[in-house]
Amino acid sequence: MLLSSALIGLREGLEAALVVSILIAFLVKAEQRASLKWVWGGVAAALVVCVAIGTVIAYTIGELRFEQQEIAGGTLSIIAVGFVTWMIFWMRATARVIASDLRGKLSSALRIGPVAVAVMALLAVGREGLETMAFFYANVRTAEQGTHEPLIGFLVGIAVAVVLGWLIYRGAITFNLGKFFQVTGILLVFVAAGVLGYGLHDLQEARVLPGLNTLAFDLSGPMPEDSWYGALLKGLLNYSAQTTVLQAIAWLAYVAVVLTLFLMPRKASPTPVQKTEPVPVKEHS
Repeated sequence: MLLSSALIGLREGLEAALVVSILIAFLVKAEQRASLKWVWGGVAAALVVCVAIGTVIAYTIGELRFEQQEIAGGTLSIIAVGFVTWMIFWMRATARVIASDLRGKLSSALRIGPVAVAVMALLAVGREGLETMAFFYANVRTAEQGTHEPLIGFLVGIAVAVVLGWLIYRGAITFNLGKFFQVTGILLVFVAAGVLGYGLHDLQEARVLPGLNTLAFDLSGPMPEDSWYGALLKGLLNYSAQTTVLQAIAWLAYVAVVLTLFLMPRKASPTPVQKTEPVPVKEHS
């Protein structure tokens, strides 16, 4: 859980850090420093909203009966897989134009006023935060009770992402972001497949789906989850020693379809270059 959580924290955290750095760089270049406080206000609001939603979900599910907890947990795991799948393909499609797209939206927000700037920052960062929250909760459910590995992994990943984002903004380091998102995207496909399997298993335990006792394999003997190699696989790929047929089919189908589509070469299409000129905006104190 530590490694997979750190990967999610790093990936989502770096996306959010890049979004914030692009917005700040645009405002500084356009000499609109007075609007920086509205960007940070939107970022702070996004964090508060995500933490509040996560707290409500955790508290609410904790008060449910076992079957209801399994249904809620399984459903949230599947939603988390949907979030991360969408995120992988969204970044694949927009990595090259995300900066110009954000600059254009921020320029429009500046024309409207400070509230629009704050709302834009809230939505941009809040999307990443909600994805992270959903996947964090899914990882917590798949981890052993009493362990803090998912939380530690997320915090480490996010901390590294913040440092990298700041260094990139300052021009201290440069690296191929396209390659980074491609490699992490491939790894996340396997992580998401494991979370999908656990989500389906929760629904099987709640008797919503059949086949709880129909196992595809049982590796509890040769590869137990508490061994160092079992723990490594569990941390990376959400490995389960006892896997049902439904889990195995879902895992294989998800990896086969999503990984094939993700690695499929994109058609090269000329993208018209749009220049966004800074517009005169009254500074808001």
